[in-house]
Amino acid sequence: MSGSERRREISRRRTRRKKVELLKRKAEKASVSDKTAIAAKLRKLTPGAEELVARWALEDR
Repeated sequence: MSGSERRREISRRRTRRKKVELLKRKAEKASVSDKTAIAAKLRKLTPGAEELVARWALEDR
């Protein structure tokens, strides 16, 4: 991995972390249908989304 690729990946991770934090704050006040939408966005955003969906109790499974 070259230096510029590494910097880009680090930048992507920071952006992803900020988005996940934003979704977490929104999920605390969200209605049931909004929680489903947040779960869908989270799944598109990150590979570890299923664990977060379960931890945040966004869906009944």
